[in-house]
Amino acid sequence: MAKREEELTVLNMPARKGEVAKILTLQPVRPVDRIFKSIRKRDGRIVPFDREKITAAIFKAARAVGGEDRQLAEELSEAVVKYLAAKKGAGIPTVEEVQDAVEKVLIETGHAKTAKAFILYRDRRTRIREAKSELMDVVQEILVETNRENANIGNSPSAKMLQIASAASKRYYLARLLPEEIARAHIEGEIHIHDLDFYAKTLTCIQIPLGRLLREGFDNGHGYIRPPKRIGSAAALACIILQSSQNDMHGGQAFPFFDRDMAPFVGNAGEDEVYQAMEALIYNLNSMHSRAGAQVPFSSINVGTDTSPEGRMITRCLLLAHERGLGRGETPIFPNIIFRVKKGINFEPGDPNYDLFRLAMRVSAQRLNPTFSFMDSSFNRPYGTEVGYMGCRTRVIGNRHGPEVTEGRGNLSFTTVNLPRVALRAGGDLEAFYDGLEAVMDLAARQLYHRFRIQSRLKVKDMPFLMGQHLYLDAEKLGPEDQILPVIKHGTLSIGFIGLAETLTVLTGTHHGAGEDARQLGYEIVGFMRRKVDQLAEEYDLNFTLLATPAEGLSGRFVALDRKMFGVIPGVTDKEYYTNSFHVPVDFEITSYDKVAIEGPFHRLTNAGHISYVELSAPPIHNLEAYETLLRHMAACDMGYVGINFPIDECRTCGHRGIFPEDCPSCGSSDIRRVRRITGYLSTVDRFNDAKRAELRDRRPHC
Repeated sequence: MAKREEELTVLNMPARKGEVAKILTLQPVRPVDRIFKSIRKRDGRIVPFDREKITAAIFKAARAVGGEDRQLAEELSEAVVKYLAAKKGAGIPTVEEVQDAVEKVLIETGHAKTAKAFILYRDRRTRIREAKSELMDVVQEILVETNRENANIGNSPSAKMLQIASAASKRYYLARLLPEEIARAHIEGEIHIHDLDFYAKTLTCIQIPLGRLLREGFDNGHGYIRPPKRIGSAAALACIILQSSQNDMHGGQAFPFFDRDMAPFVGNAGEDEVYQAMEALIYNLNSMHSRAGAQVPFSSINVGTDTSPEGRMITRCLLLAHERGLGRGETPIFPNIIFRVKKGINFEPGDPNYDLFRLAMRVSAQRLNPTFSFMDSSFNRPYGTEVGYMGCRTRVIGNRHGPEVTEGRGNLSFTTVNLPRVALRAGGDLEAFYDGLEAVMDLAARQLYHRFRIQSRLKVKDMPFLMGQHLYLDAEKLGPEDQILPVIKHGTLSIGFIGLAETLTVLTGTHHGAGEDARQLGYEIVGFMRRKVDQLAEEYDLNFTLLATPAEGLSGRFVALDRKMFGVIPGVTDKEYYTNSFHVPVDFEITSYDKVAIEGPFHRLTNAGHISYVELSAPPIHNLEAYETLLRHMAACDMGYVGINFPIDECRTCGHRGIFPEDCPSCGSSDIRRVRRITGYLSTVDRFNDAKRAELRDRRPHC
């Protein structure tokens, strides 16, 4: 509210024909403070009427736009009561009726800015109330069964407690912390803020400097752990390091150079001892829980390029232990093993580690892991063998503020834009589409920067293992009370996207798997997004990157919101999920070679992370030559990170493994464990959410 002499007061209001003006010319039959004795709250309770609360609300709105005139606020509250009395009579008004009266009086007496501030305040209070109500509903549901947004979360009491805390955190941040524009964009599905429940608490993921921690020792909160001397101890400590780091973060944990970092601890150990250590590591990573017992760590291990005898032994034994499986032969869910492929090291016959590449294919053809990363792709080649990936696709390498390395760095946060929504809003107009896309990417960047500023004010002591034990690059330069801004500037802020296939269907009538024009437009759209994030990196002087989003819970959320808004549109909103990132739709009939050729060019553009799959109808264990040919085709198509999918069904009763849609063909048991790849990590089908179950049902094998 501006200065008093510049404002229109109730007493000196100009003549007008508005309803409020007419009513305010009337005199009340008794003082306004005595007109109403009671007011009805939203929950139905009747409490004493207090005009001072109206004055306080008006004054608070006025101060939000620069006003400081308390007396004017009192006069306006008097006008509100007078107007309400004329409209309501002597009955008991409701809170909503009083707030409606405030808005009307402010607008019609010339206080538009104050009225807008009051409306925004009222809307925020409404969202807070709704959040509280929704929270109670969500808690009730969680107490029955945990939700399945995250396929690594179980249904234990600890998991339920984690998800209740998660639900409360999300609603707090949306109602109290996030700017109105950003909160609304997330709620309405313009963007999706991933891991919203951890918004102001920590960071996403990291490539852990395992070698240094093992050489120097570490402290995870209860005393110093000295450096190991034997490979078994080193493997056990590696698991503890993953677990401790996961407790400080909400995303993936990875070892970028596991073979190299473990090699010094092989010593005189024979292969049997190394195998036992790797087997124990796999057992631990499938049973050692983090996050108060709610889940095992999201672990990824990169191997394949250490050519020393010790490094080769580490890789070989890790692969053999993974091939053997768990206690009854079950397929290990973790770690996600990533075999790093490089010409001159392991990709060609005669390369020193070619035998390990062949072994990796054999294991992958049975167990779905390893996945494969190609160091000779156009965007990875400049870094030699430095680039590491995670099951969540994260690729961290370029750095505006320090060395371009993988180790000691990670993704700080990522936010996904609803690409089909932009296309639907544009109504087929490409110019409008690009304008809308730029606007929503700018919004996502503002949100990521808002989160970055909050993260940067966290202190080392807030992440005692991650920062206190110097896992992050340059963290050794900080003390416990220091803010982490100088360190997290090395991390990345990623804008992701989902549903390119549906977007192209809106814009062209078909998707990129079915039409050349759509395909070229798809490359142009993702190229536009990449150029935009590069511009954002310059504008903010931060490591903004473009991510092919690993949409798990999100794939169903966006399409459900868009279906309500735009109706059922064939090829767009008629399924229970949007197609993952730039992938060709899973139900489209296409050869593996064509799918790879179409998706390959998108890897170069998505510098924050990417993955492509080929879907097979059965494990290809008896056709490794075809498996290798397919991997070579993926490499030739300039892909960075790939996996080959097929179903794995395992009987929990007799241990029989194969493909059986119903009961076990060996013993007749109905207790079947069905392992599939969901976004980048493996999971069992019973932990898939409804959208991913629908996607799984629609998947067609690629011939």
